[in-house]
Amino acid sequence: MTEFWESSFQNKLTMWGFEPADSALAALELFTKNDLNKILIPGFGYGRNAKAFTDKGFDVTGIEISETAIELAKQHYGEHIKVHHGSVSAMPFDQELYDGIFCYALIHLLNEEERGKLISDCYHQLKPGGYMVFVAISKNDATYGHGEKIGHNYFLTRHGVKLFFYHAGSIEKEFRVYGLVEAKEVKEPAKNMGDKPSQVFWQITCKKQ
Repeated sequence: MTEFWESSFQNKLTMWGFEPADSALAALELFTKNDLNKILIPGFGYGRNAKAFTDKGFDVTGIEISETAIELAKQHYGEHIKVHHGSVSAMPFDQELYDGIFCYALIHLLNEEERGKLISDCYHQLKPGGYMVFVAISKNDATYGHGEKIGHNYFLTRHGVKLFFYHAGSIEKEFRVYGLVEAKEVKEPAKNMGDKPSQVFWQITCKKQ
């Protein structure tokens, strides 16, 4: 996984542009409404989603597996950014508790054991009253069923990426004990961008009591 993402960022650099995902803006609205400030972003990438939060004064810490992505983030957003270099499977990287956690398009890249550990690790680094938002690819996305089937709703794509496709049942199973408050399907981006059609994701929100 490390080699794949390192190669991807080396070859494609800022492959998703600099505009934050619509789901990041939705999480920003949720976190602002609930007076959250200290945010953790596992799967930081080169910081395009983090900037939505830092621009509004949030204290953001990231976790990113690709050293190249971290360097790109520093080039574009400044050396001051706080990012732990490593895989989310090595969490926790610090003993901090966070008001909010935003995890975009990462969890579906993990196997069942890894997904469970990520959700648990995030929940344990969340303050009481805090929210965590995961954005995960849906079984209703057009890419479902493409590639080699390697498990239930789990496929190996032609690019060598393993994808687990979520549906309502798997969300309930994996997130229910972690304060699941809402799960809704969203299109990302909300509008088709020319030759790049929208993908269908689940936006999963949990609150720690």
